Amino acid sequence: MAVTEPAPGAPTAAHEGILRRQSLRESAARTYARSLPIVPVRARGLTIEGADGRRYLDCLSGAGTLALGHNHPAVLEAIRKVLDSGAPLHILDLATPVKDAFTTELFATLPGPLAQDARIQFCGPAGTDAVEAALKLVRAATGRSGLLAFTGAYHGMTAGALEASGGATDVRVTRLPFPYDYRCPFGIGGERAAELAARWTESLLDDPKSGVPRPAGMILEPVQGEGGVIPAPDAWMRRMRALTASRSVPLIADEVQTGVGRTGTFWGVEHSGVVPDVMVLSKAIGGSLPLAVIVYRSELDSWQPGAHAGTFRGNQLAMAAGAATLAYVRENRLAERAATLGSRMLAGLQGLAATHPCIGDVRGRGLMIGVELVDTDCADPDALVPPPAPELAAAVQRECLSRGLIVELGGRQAGVVRLLPPLTITDEQAVAVLDRFADALAAAERSSPRGSASHGSAHRRSATRKSH
Repeated sequence: MAVTEPAPGAPTAAHEGILRRQSLRESAARTYARSLPIVPVRARGLTIEGADGRRYLDCLSGAGTLALGHNHPAVLEAIRKVLDSGAPLHILDLATPVKDAFTTELFATLPGPLAQDARIQFCGPAGTDAVEAALKLVRAATGRSGLLAFTGAYHGMTAGALEASGGATDVRVTRLPFPYDYRCPFGIGGERAAELAARWTESLLDDPKSGVPRPAGMILEPVQGEGGVIPAPDAWMRRMRALTASRSVPLIADEVQTGVGRTGTFWGVEHSGVVPDVMVLSKAIGGSLPLAVIVYRSELDSWQPGAHAGTFRGNQLAMAAGAATLAYVRENRLAERAATLGSRMLAGLQGLAATHPCIGDVRGRGLMIGVELVDTDCADPDALVPPPAPELAAAVQRECLSRGLIVELGGRQAGVVRLLPPLTITDEQAVAVLDRFADALAAAERSSPRGSASHGSAHRRSATRKSH
């Protein structure tokens, strides 16, 4: 289902000029702009219109920020109300009616046992700032410095957050195996693998010769996002909660991407019934504007005044937009909607996998979906699964864009195509997303040097390919 190219003329020239100036002026660190060479000028819901006149279905959603999609009426109304009221827009950490309303709405959505005894810290504007605050909090509360984190994790781009992420090598962070069913670190997958991962963690904590002193905290994602959309097994999550609670190690749940209904429950930890000691929140809680907070058990609140701050932690527009988003998701039961529609989309993608051997795994929770692409021609006959196919994934992303579909890549070697549509996506739009993805995948396979061979031959595959 290809998108019709616009007629040549002024819109196309403006689009090309803006992209050219961006490439000349912006740093080499830019990311999305490289793989998505578009110039958005208008947006509503799932749809973006570019400066070249083309329309796109946005399954990136600001890396999961836009729970209600672009420019939702409830969000715009909340922002206009603050602007028209004459309220201050920048007020540091002073109390305001807007802030009080946001905090009240947020606490109404938290897991009950945490909400009854919670404190909130408004941080800098990004999720990585909230991660830094959480790490500082547990270190101050426990008097310890070490941290437990997991392979494949992503917690942000500042120094402390990077230490806890999958590519770090800092000695203060002990890296633990995350239960990754498709690419199981123990080579077995399933419940047994999750049990072994839990035992490994328990051994490190309890063995006096492990070289790992009792840490200040453990940080994990209920679903690893950038790591490749890998849901944590519920039983394993409960085991991590039990292990940390019995050893007085605070458990930090990074809900920056999984929160606000994304995974089919309001917060990702609710799938397992786990109540963490600290929750790190950002992205969707700001209703499309920058906002980041941590909420935590009051007994951890041992900070001195000024121990953690941030100039832009009082963003009134973000709090108003965030309160409107939280209320809309709650009142309209969008988490339940995400669970239902997400299951339907997963089923459609699994059906596609049956005829496309390059799809190694389809997984996700709610409207947080990943399709892992593999290189079947380079498969080791002794390996459980073929290696990732980052070049094919990049080709699929390009073909999706040419068909008016925006997707993200993640996972090992960027071999996972990620779908993060807004929770307001309609049934018809979901069908259009799957149709465009299927067309893009077929086109990418045809253009691949190995496309025809890999599509038609038999390949060794894992014995169980699951959706979670």
